[in-house]
Amino acid sequence: MSAPTLVSVERIDSPADGVRRVRLAPADGSALPAWSPGAHVELQLPNGLVRQYSLCGDPRDTRGWELAVLREEESRGGSAFLHEELGIGDELLVTAVRDHFGFAVDAPAVVLIAGGIGITPLLPMIVALEDRGVPWTLHYAGRRRERMVALPSLLLRHADRVRVYVSEEGARLDLASVVAEAGERAVFYACGPERLLADVESVVGAAAADRLRLERFRPREAAPGTVDEAFTVELAETGVEVEVPPGRSILEAVRSAGADVASSCEEGTCGSCETVVLDGRPDHRDSVLSELERELGETMMICVSRACGTRLVLEL
Repeated sequence: MSAPTLVSVERIDSPADGVRRVRLAPADGSALPAWSPGAHVELQLPNGLVRQYSLCGDPRDTRGWELAVLREEESRGGSAFLHEELGIGDELLVTAVRDHFGFAVDAPAVVLIAGGIGITPLLPMIVALEDRGVPWTLHYAGRRRERMVALPSLLLRHADRVRVYVSEEGARLDLASVVAEAGERAVFYACGPERLLADVESVVGAAAADRLRLERFRPREAAPGTVDEAFTVELAETGVEVEVPPGRSILEAVRSAGADVASSCEEGTCGSCETVVLDGRPDHRDSVLSELERELGETMMICVSRACGTRLVLEL
């Protein structure tokens, strides 16, 4: 999407306890730009907040975007606004549509792993997989059935492909078994709470690191013993060198030197501040890049990531 899109709220409903689903339509009635399964929109809310929410509707639908938002108990203002204040006809600005999942419909087989509201970006993937005839399986975990979005319709349409794990019913997701049953060529997509994703990285990642894609709603937890050290960043376009002391982000430092860098979440989850690395090795602390992308070190999220050495050269 090259320019912000003004949208209005066309429909609001509740597909599960504590979840509000919102359908957004372009305010001028035009067709919406195409998007890929797994993408999310960046909303500029009337209260001044900017938040990212996964698209959960049909990617073939050019007349509306759908998103489902969990009412967070410790909301920082985004989910509270969407649940308590947003109404039919209200207008919002979509400032970006981004996709960090890298969903590919040409995979020989796909395994989807969802925890709670993490089902939302996976629902459009199911539509695309069905269209292309790609074999897929969904492993869907949640605390209570009443809080699991789209569960009834998934079981009705795809009972043979959907496996459900409800913790209050004593069912637990066995990731080792999931990996063993998937085969050596299956691609894995996972989204959900940090505890689940950490287990997925540990178990699935150990067997299929190059075939695993994750999306986090919250920042990745810092590794134990992580310490910030000072380092220097060179802005390649101007040759300006900026010192980044402990406790200050690269983003803050380069902006103070005049660099114009887009950002949104500033906690390493949205990807808007992704910057090309020309020299030096990044200390990746984001929740966006894959393990392969981290190893290559060609880009970094400068809102949270730092340097492994004393110097970085960035394409700024």
